[in-house]
Amino acid sequence: MTGTERRNQIVERIRKNAVPVSGTMLAKEFEVSRQVIVQDIALIRAAGYDIISTHRGYLLNEPISVNRVFKVQHTDEQTEEELYSIVDLGGTVANVMVNHKIYGQMEAELNINSRKKAKDFIDDIKSGKSSPLKNITSNYHYHKVVADSEETLDMIEEALQEKGFLVTAN
Repeated sequence: MTGTERRNQIVERIRKNAVPVSGTMLAKEFEVSRQVIVQDIALIRAAGYDIISTHRGYLLNEPISVNRVFKVQHTDEQTEEELYSIVDLGGTVANVMVNHKIYGQMEAELNINSRKKAKDFIDDIKSGKSSPLKNITSNYHYHKVVADSEETLDMIEEALQEKGFLVTAN
């Protein structure tokens, strides 16, 4: 194994653990000395990773997030319920996308991660400033939803399915 391969595996090993990973444990796992691990950590940091050293080991300081694209359909009146269903379960509605037959894919950034932001969005729509993109595609649209885990995304998917918003592939 090359040093680069080992360092990549060290990053993955630290990333997968919720608790600190000790340098001694890494040294045993990769069959190198503790000093080699210390040098690897320095090189990993130099490559831009935010590795935190604690008295119990190393942690990777990075936000943990996953995302999934959901195809949905609902009326204007159900928009608030759809957004609340997502944010109440810990999701962020990153965007809205539609596939228009003439104009192609159209996308708008939303970044709605709370009921307040959802309400502000709904109020803007109701005030007549604009109309939802979904209205040009018979209410069909896509949302990229960001969350802290696949489990959260699964709960969001289940909630959208239960409410009848989720469009499933035929």
